[in-house]
Amino acid sequence: FYNMELPYVQDLPKGGFSYDNCLRNKALTESNTLKAGPIRHMKTGTTICAAIFKDGVVMAADTRATGGSIVGDKNCEKIHYMAPNIRVCGAGTAADCDHVSEMLRRELEIHRFNTRTENRVQMLVGKLASKSFQYQGHLGTHLIIGGVDVKGPQLFEVSNDGNYFAFPFITMGSGCLAAMAIMETQYKEDMTEEECKNMCIAAIEAGIYNDLGSGSNVDCCVIKKGKVDMYRNIKHDNKKVYSKPGGYKFDKDRVQVLNEYKMKLVVEDGAQPMDLS
Repeated sequence: FYNMELPYVQDLPKGGFSYDNCLRNKALTESNTLKAGPIRHMKTGTTICAAIFKDGVVMAADTRATGGSIVGDKNCEKIHYMAPNIRVCGAGTAADCDHVSEMLRRELEIHRFNTRTENRVQMLVGKLASKSFQYQGHLGTHLIIGGVDVKGPQLFEVSNDGNYFAFPFITMGSGCLAAMAIMETQYKEDMTEEECKNMCIAAIEAGIYNDLGSGSNVDCCVIKKGKVDMYRNIKHDNKKVYSKPGGYKFDKDRVQVLNEYKMKLVVEDGAQPMDLS
């Protein structure tokens, strides 16, 4: 059986990463198959930040989700649960951030069940960096990973190409420059929890007021040893200050009707009487 000649050339599996999807995207871009032109990335907007204080980590984010010039969601969550002692802030493509975070969260949960130990922040950083490097930047995930483990407060920045750094304070997203200006001015070592929280909130507000892709409300999360406090919509920026009394009414004759469909609906009662005998 082992000496039989195969009627075809057998493709043996190769080790290492697979870049087939990246090659497909490149081939589609270079060919004339796409009539609408090359694949373009949708412009997204976000402001996220995090900082280390003497007892833990503070993470903050805005709540606006955009697709180009359209606001898709005014109150989305960008601070994701990963483990009891770890949280992640996501910037970039919302679907990529949600799915990658959920996939890694399940891996961390399985690791906790198997080892019966607390997850380490750097282990999550390594898993995310390996996954991001495999896709060579085609995943729209720009994440801030923060948590408290046996080494104390930990804070990492992981870009979509797998590159990562550890910093005492981090900002990411389209409003990161305005947020970084606040954090570089106000950050100091051994900050108290209240000082660090106020600084992160001010940094997000700076991103909201100076970046059209960021807006709505501010979410904040404080991670300490054995305790996590999540503050949803802790600040409400850009409130609608005026509403027209009585609402808006449009005359029927002024609205152009393009198509009109009339359908007759017949409702049949299929219930059967209960036999009480």
